[in-house]
Amino acid sequence: MYYQFGKVRPHLTTRSVHPENQETPIHFISFIEPVADSLFYRRSHFPYPILTPESFTLKISGSVDHALVFNYSDLLKLPSKSKRVLIECSGNKRAFFKEKVFGEQWENGAMSEGILEGVPLKTFLEYTGIKAGVSEVVFRGRDAGVKNSQYIRFERSLPISRALHPEVMIAYEYNGKPISNKHGFPFRLIVPGWYGMASVKWLNEIFLIKDKFTGPFQTDDYVYYFQNGTSEQVTTNHVNSIIQQPQDKQLVKSGTHEIFGIAWTGSGVVSKVEISFDKGDSWEQAKLKKTPKEHQTVSWSYPMEFKSATEYHISVRATDREGKTQPAEAIWNKKGYGYNAIMQITVKAE
Repeated sequence: MYYQFGKVRPHLTTRSVHPENQETPIHFISFIEPVADSLFYRRSHFPYPILTPESFTLKISGSVDHALVFNYSDLLKLPSKSKRVLIECSGNKRAFFKEKVFGEQWENGAMSEGILEGVPLKTFLEYTGIKAGVSEVVFRGRDAGVKNSQYIRFERSLPISRALHPEVMIAYEYNGKPISNKHGFPFRLIVPGWYGMASVKWLNEIFLIKDKFTGPFQTDDYVYYFQNGTSEQVTTNHVNSIIQQPQDKQLVKSGTHEIFGIAWTGSGVVSKVEISFDKGDSWEQAKLKKTPKEHQTVSWSYPMEFKSATEYHISVRATDREGKTQPAEAIWNKKGYGYNAIMQITVKAE
């Protein structure tokens, strides 16, 4: 999956060490192939949990007919499915908000994509049964630490309707190998089409409830707090795109080069990617390198002749089949989630 740079290979870009948060080297890898585990972005809220015998069990309880405990070997025996899935941090591109916000200053690489295999969550809930009146399913990870002066574990919920979606799964493999410890081994929830906070890592407990879940990672973090005083929960990935090559302020050789990158959306699929060389006054359509698929990136390209001693302003935007297009400016929010403004770069030909 690497470009041919001899023995030189790209590496993750560190954003913080304690806890570990690192970006995928998005400009130097191909999304045609699944992203290698070693280059998959890392997003942690707390230190990595210690692996214990309890880690290999998954308890489902609450408003169910039969509370059950599954162990790792049980899960491996159940009918599984595999799917290539994009996982993007909701804070991806936070560093690009014009009015800066606090939080990890992710640039373009808080996202990765690969093939996940697991058991649909719906299968587990069919074993336990669901009592009448259930509104949400809560997922508890083993990662824990201090937040707002309290020791807590990472917990998130899904509406029961989303939890029963056939593509929501409890995954145990990534690219044909067990999910690595830094990405949630042995169990990770996968919620295609939603930002990565929904895909709870190191999953240990699931419980069904009849009211609203109000944990801090549900009602404090991962909420859009808008300037007009309104708010809403972070859920579906926004339509988005990036230019992988060339990069901003890069010097390029004169001649014809391929401008290329990726585009994605959380619901539906990307319908087109457009490129502009006049700051958005006119747009031309880029070529999609494959048929777009739901919950996956699509690679795009555009051949361009660069003339010596000339500067080029390049903009790119994606549109999906639901009619959503990247805006000229992202909607500012207090915690810097969901940035998806048109990407713009300037390069100069030598």
